[in-house]
Amino acid sequence: MEKVYLTWDNIDNLVDKLANEISQYPRPPLYITGLPRGGLIPAVMLSHKLNIPFVNVSMIRSLPAIDMLVVDDIADSGKTLLKYKKYSTAVLHYKSQSIAVPTYYAEEVENNSWIVYPFECKDSETIQDYLKLKNE
Repeated sequence: MEKVYLTWDNIDNLVDKLANEISQYPRPPLYITGLPRGGLIPAVMLSHKLNIPFVNVSMIRSLPAIDMLVVDDIADSGKTLLKYKKYSTAVLHYKSQSIAVPTYYAEEVENNSWIVYPFECKDSETIQDYLKLKNE
């Protein structure tokens, strides 16, 4: 699997794309949350760019689903996003193999690409942490 290393400038540009797309909709979200770990940084960045309050993911069940935007870094398998299907979702990267299509995504990437974000270890393995735990 090919690793693609991103810079902070790349992330800032992707968040700008998402912010622009989200702001085009007639009813923007009232709250933004990020999924641990990969979604937290893009969610906070979007929160600042759109001037929408960031809330902890544990609070989303107490708020109307229509008011919430759930952010993650990537829709790879789609299993994580599927858990939040009643909410609007946004990701930096979307892979067509994902079983969940996010409401918003900044960029579509090849299924055989492993994205390494600047907030991750450069030597990250090409397997999600939760999958490593299942195999141990």
